Amino acid sequence: MGENRFLDPFNYPKIKRSKLFRILLSFLLIIMISSGCSIPRIIKVQDHLTPEEHLNLGVVYEKKGEFDLAIREYELAAKKLPLAYLYLGNVYFLKNELAIAEKYYRETIKKDPMNADAYNNLAWLYYIKKENLEEAEILAQTAIRLNSKKESIYKDTLEKIQELKKSYSIFN
Repeated sequence: MGENRFLDPFNYPKIKRSKLFRILLSFLLIIMISSGCSIPRIIKVQDHLTPEEHLNLGVVYEKKGEFDLAIREYELAAKKLPLAYLYLGNVYFLKNELAIAEKYYRETIKKDPMNADAYNNLAWLYYIKKENLEEAEILAQTAIRLNSKKESIYKDTLEKIQELKKSYSIFN
């Protein structure tokens, strides 16, 4: 749904597919192409899914491990739903494309500065990469401040970052 679809005259279900019909249609197409006429196309341009439906479809694809299809759906949702940027970050994180994941987490924070998950996920990304640990600590603290309902999850991230920082300071 939502992408251009071209009708193949040989597969269109309402056309009787006799051998004579195929020959005539092939002959007609050859004449049109050789005379410079373009082949007529029917293009479906209207997307009937809501951004939320694209997001949900992306989640289904992501759970099945079909990350590229999930990305397509999340990108369609992101046109009107800032939350989709978080989902894009998450799927790129799963694909181990951390630079792209970081970009989408930052985009989520920019478009929805109250989204605690984006702060936490970006902090976790820095923890995994073992870089920007000062910023990661601030991001995790911000997540805790923004959403106390998930405090235990965000505190876990914060504690791991602080442990890593401590282990680095021991060796330096």
